[in-house]
Amino acid sequence: MNKKVLVTGIGAISAIGNSVPELYNSLINSRSGITDITFLDTRHKGEIPVGEVKLSNKDLCEKLTIPYNITLSRTSLLAMLAAKEAVSDANLLTVSDIRTGFISATSVGGMDKFELYFPQLIGLSEKAKVQDAIHHDCGFGTEQVADYLCIKGFISTISTACSSSANSIMLGARLIKNKILDRVIVGGTDSLTKFTLNGFNTLMILDREHCKPFDENRQGLNLGEAAAFLVLESGDVVGNKKVYAAVSGFANANDAYHQTASSPEGEGNYLAMNNALKSAGLSSSVIDYVNVHGTGTANNDLAEGTAMKKIFDKDSFPLFSSTKAFTGHTLGAAGALEAVISILSIENQLIFPNLNFKMPIDELQLFPETALKKNVNIAHVMSNSFGFG
Repeated sequence: MNKKVLVTGIGAISAIGNSVPELYNSLINSRSGITDITFLDTRHKGEIPVGEVKLSNKDLCEKLTIPYNITLSRTSLLAMLAAKEAVSDANLLTVSDIRTGFISATSVGGMDKFELYFPQLIGLSEKAKVQDAIHHDCGFGTEQVADYLCIKGFISTISTACSSSANSIMLGARLIKNKILDRVIVGGTDSLTKFTLNGFNTLMILDREHCKPFDENRQGLNLGEAAAFLVLESGDVVGNKKVYAAVSGFANANDAYHQTASSPEGEGNYLAMNNALKSAGLSSSVIDYVNVHGTGTANNDLAEGTAMKKIFDKDSFPLFSSTKAFTGHTLGAAGALEAVISILSIENQLIFPNLNFKMPIDELQLFPETALKKNVNIAHVMSNSFGFG
């Protein structure tokens, strides 16, 4: 397992941009995408702010130059756009020249479409057509995107809550390192749905204002929707192609603490970070920047910060920030979206700010970067993604 895994293409769509250049422009100008709900049909409009892509499903189809199809989920449409950009960015005229796979991650898949049929199904209405709803599982969306990209080889779906697309990157890297595939397009996608909005609202962890990651007075997260994909290629096949970064190390862990909470001591967080460093063969002292998971919830930020203080020495503590106050927490897309953001940090040698921070968490006394920091020597970035369960 000594093959290099290189990133040769990136694509993203989120509340702060319909492409990577638009994403970058919002980040360097501290322009948050957290707004009132526009498209999701919910009673919480005007009450709960979210990170929403300001394009209708018809708009998304137009950008994809495909006919509008009411059965296509918003989750799939977002994924198609981001994956298309990543493939184009990698200058792939074809995806069948070498062994190519596709791994897409999502938390709720086509739930946005299933919600249209669910009331009819439970009421046993004559209008209810089960065949209209059975194709909205997580895997079906992956197949739709793979078909759009004309990928016929290895295709897989990962759904591990908010760590989903980080796990897709890890699986893709393993497939390359073990010489099973030469190229893997990896990433994740999730759209806003009533299911997720109502679920997180029931957990009482949604902020009614803009979220404040790692702040003592944080009140919860803002949900967001997004898709992001990366083209991973073996060092053996890249040739003279532009390379953004290398996937040097990775790890996942499960602290098995609670279905909807992290261990207060950050046990799983610590294991994931520590084992990622071991996988990369790196000392914690060489990490220049950490893009933290940083959701803005009381439990997550405390657990993550506690784990970071175990990993990093006080004298070599890295710069860090959460970018979720820009995009919202995009669930299954978060790991890939923040991998793209981490790559932009390396490429441009800068650190994007942790918006809305005012006061450090009392137990941690950790201070994220709160303004755009330029001309930073960044060689190694750690990107954290943590999920319920």
